[in-house]
Amino acid sequence: MAQTKSLRQKQEEREHQILGPFASYADESGGRDHEEPQCDIRTDFQRDRDRILHCKAFRRLKQKTQVFLAPEGDHYRTRLTHTLEVAQNARTIARALLLNEDLTEAIALGHDLGHTPFGHAGERALNRISEEYGGFHHNEQSVRVVERLEKDGKGLNLTAEVRDGILNHQTSLMPMTLEGKIVRLSDKIAYINSDIDDAIRAGIIREEEIPKELTDVLGDTTNSRLNTLVHDIVHNSEGKNEICMSSDVEKAMFALRKFLFANVYTNPIAKGEERKVVHMIEQLYEYFIHHSDKLPEEFLELIRQGETTQRTVCDFIACMSDRYSVNLYKEIMIPKSWSVRGVEHLSLIHI
Repeated sequence: MAQTKSLRQKQEEREHQILGPFASYADESGGRDHEEPQCDIRTDFQRDRDRILHCKAFRRLKQKTQVFLAPEGDHYRTRLTHTLEVAQNARTIARALLLNEDLTEAIALGHDLGHTPFGHAGERALNRISEEYGGFHHNEQSVRVVERLEKDGKGLNLTAEVRDGILNHQTSLMPMTLEGKIVRLSDKIAYINSDIDDAIRAGIIREEEIPKELTDVLGDTTNSRLNTLVHDIVHNSEGKNEICMSSDVEKAMFALRKFLFANVYTNPIAKGEERKVVHMIEQLYEYFIHHSDKLPEEFLELIRQGETTQRTVCDFIACMSDRYSVNLYKEIMIPKSWSVRGVEHLSLIHI
């Protein structure tokens, strides 16, 4: 008697029927570091997406800086909203190219899990502090989060394709799957456009200050630029075993990125508080290096398992949200006012 196929197996069969020849198929995954029973409903890539979405590191992104440090306005991006925008752009491209949307989404949702409090300012601080121990890079830390830090040191046990895409999402690197390559470009598309939008909202730049030779190619609004970039990738990658852009659009995109570095990412008004961030993170690092017994239990367990104190302190600080790091700094470094309310109250009674 033939065995009834699970819903997962039926989905895996549909992937082979629907997706294109260059897609990554879930039933051909490189697998996990630790074998485990498969889900009867979800494919391995769907399961990875769900594990990332429900992990603690993903929730912390809501209170981590994208560009502007702990902004007071309601509409500025955080690291979480950036991640969601990356995922949506990437899914749109993957679906149009008949690639694996589940794998694409999992990589996109996980790509920034290792980001520090206060964005790249925090990353630079930790990299400088830990340079003699190999430095600190958020893409590598994102992999460390899913392999080592989540689930009380057990990690999420994600598939090889998802971990590769997370590790290699930066400009200087290249993922092994087309889905990972989509996320690599979608990350840039998202932050270039959202950072312009936020910078205009903050009064740092004006739309008309963007060079006309760039807006002529990409568009003169956030929506038109997103539309141009997504369409360009789809049209130039369709039917190919690569993810690419037209030379004119790619050149304009990187020129716009350069404009942002010159006018936003190094702007003294937008970035004036970052030196305080660096000082705060350096002080927290020094404190916990010399008082490692004050680390939370889950990080003390890492040290007991053989991790160095330096590596573990970096892990702890990188996990912090903006708000938590500031509150912890105040708790440790700022003197508290002396108050003995009970005695004061009694003295008033005697008077």
